Amino acid sequence: MSNEDQYLTAEGRERLLKELENLKGPVRLDLAKRLRAAIQQGDLSENADYTAAKEEQGFIEGRIQELERVLRNAVIIPEGAAVDRGEVTIGTHITVQEGDEPAETYHLVGPKEADPRNGRISHESPIGKALMGHKVGETVVVSTPGGELKLKIVKID
Repeated sequence: MSNEDQYLTAEGRERLLKELENLKGPVRLDLAKRLRAAIQQGDLSENADYTAAKEEQGFIEGRIQELERVLRNAVIIPEGAAVDRGEVTIGTHITVQEGDEPAETYHLVGPKEADPRNGRISHESPIGKALMGHKVGETVVVSTPGGELKLKIVKID
């Protein structure tokens, strides 16, 4: 594992490939048309359309470079391999319970796919780090900005 490794699920990799394809194709073509139209308007120093299009071009090209770097360094998280070991690793679905609260299930993913509101947490997050390597029945203590949490691992899928 190097510092450049980007952990992705197969689904996440596909989503990023589609975004890259869209940015390199239709989005670039549309932007090129807008730039040509803005240039034809004349004086570029006071042309708001040209300025906006150039700013958008910078953002799009930066996003393309980022996606290419992530995909070049992608390490695909194998489905089910982590469950065989019976411990929390990247790619597992973990059901945890804090005290008497209802149990919650999280999917442990790489940072590029993290979406806590939808139950996808990064293995680099405080909760993800604390859960890594633990097994069903164990209780882990997580230090968060809101205080300590004691999470009991109920299930690993």
